Amino acid sequence: MLSQLEGAMDAIIKVFYKYSGKEGNKYTLTKAELKNLLKGELGAFLKYQKDPNSVEAIMKDLDTNQDGQVDFQEFIHLVTALTIACNEFFVELLKNQGKL
Repeated sequence: MLSQLEGAMDAIIKVFYKYSGKEGNKYTLTKAELKNLLKGELGAFLKYQKDPNSVEAIMKDLDTNQDGQVDFQEFIHLVTALTIACNEFFVELLKNQGKL
């Protein structure tokens, strides 16, 4: 049986490969695949983005080797940044509520 952290890592890996490889390389996400992943897995996040080019901006930020695709290692940067941002939000919320 997987620990909670192992389960979370397993889920992240499965999500990446659920969307990758539909267009070409099965180990990378194209811009269209990334957009589908963001819509399917982070729909609420995208809903609050005011920039209509947010997917393009995210793609540009993630694609550090500038090959036009996002590999797993580049994708993890997105997961990490969003996780940190969520943690900061909830810590601040708890502080404001006097619970921290």
